[in-house]
Amino acid sequence: MLRFRFSSSASVSHFKTLPDLRGLREEQSQDERFVFLSEWYDPNASLLRRFELLFYPKDGSVEMFDVKNHRTFLKRTKYDSVHLDDLFIGNKVTIFSRQLMLVDYGDQYTAHRLGSRKEKTLALIKPDALGKIGEIIEIIGRAGLTVTKLKMMLMSRKEATDFHVDHQARPFYNELLQFITSGPIVAMEILGNDAIKEWKALLGPANSCVARTDAPESIRAKFGTDNIKNAAHGPDSFSTAARELELFFPSGGGCGPVNTANFTNSTCCVIKPHAISEGLLGKILIAIREAGFEISAMQMFNLDQVNAGEFYEVYKGVIAEYNEMLTEMCAGPCVALEIQEGGASKTFREFCGPADPEIARHLRPGTLRATFGKTKIQNAVHCTDLPEDGLLEVQYFFKILDN
Repeated sequence: MLRFRFSSSASVSHFKTLPDLRGLREEQSQDERFVFLSEWYDPNASLLRRFELLFYPKDGSVEMFDVKNHRTFLKRTKYDSVHLDDLFIGNKVTIFSRQLMLVDYGDQYTAHRLGSRKEKTLALIKPDALGKIGEIIEIIGRAGLTVTKLKMMLMSRKEATDFHVDHQARPFYNELLQFITSGPIVAMEILGNDAIKEWKALLGPANSCVARTDAPESIRAKFGTDNIKNAAHGPDSFSTAARELELFFPSGGGCGPVNTANFTNSTCCVIKPHAISEGLLGKILIAIREAGFEISAMQMFNLDQVNAGEFYEVYKGVIAEYNEMLTEMCAGPCVALEIQEGGASKTFREFCGPADPEIARHLRPGTLRATFGKTKIQNAVHCTDLPEDGLLEVQYFFKILDN
């Protein structure tokens, strides 16, 4: 059980004396709570502040305690934007515009209940299955796994050699290297209970021909060709998963393989945090592809207030909902896309539809916002409004933020 210390002027509504322990246990059994240690960077003070974040699944309420000052920071408040599935170490959650990084469990109960089977693994989509990335993300989501990092990349020969280090003695080693470097790939970090085992089961046998016989519903059976062009990869152990994730998403400040943005004849799309949390990423990617647009770069980002303000600067003082737009863009991970418009029958801006989904459903019912949007703020996607701004917005994500 956590012990909180308070100054004489602080609220003591959560402080329990020893005689109250029995009542506290009864209260906890009726009103379960999970506790996390979190960090928030305060841009105004240039300080990293620590909070204990409490989440009550019974009613979806949250509570925050300032660790340094030993006082209540946020009284228990119902907050619909945070769900139990969002609460795992390494994730970022936004509470009233503050983006908190969850860095540790706050008590043994939380660690035991939420952390015992959570694993991270690499899901690598190979060049032959790039066009099916939406369908594969849908499969991942239906299996109860969460995409926590994502990036479309190009691997160098050196990076491919490091990745396939365990296959150097195989007769098809050079063919492996040639294939994995032949075009863009999508690397994802996925998280969930027994994620390594679950992802391997979704993949099926390594040889796609065998998969079509032994596991016909598997990813390799549906989207692969043979034992080299087999759609996707997943590590088979915790240590291999850790090594491979480090190659693509290095923790030491590096960028891993380069992104695939070409910054030519392109426009920008950002799939908003609410759409990601609602499991719409795969569906939106499928819709974009089926409309005839090519996705030439893709990456997941976690924006803070400064990043979002820089990106939306052109709307400041122009759009009444500017502050709400910032809050939404910081509410969780978003996915930025570079879109090539040449092969489609209409512009990408037209395909997204009016900013207000209600208007879009009346006037442009087949558009992205009509299909996936909820409100003018939570309207599924941002798209570049002016053609001349397309390159600038793509550069902001894939040159500035990626570095």
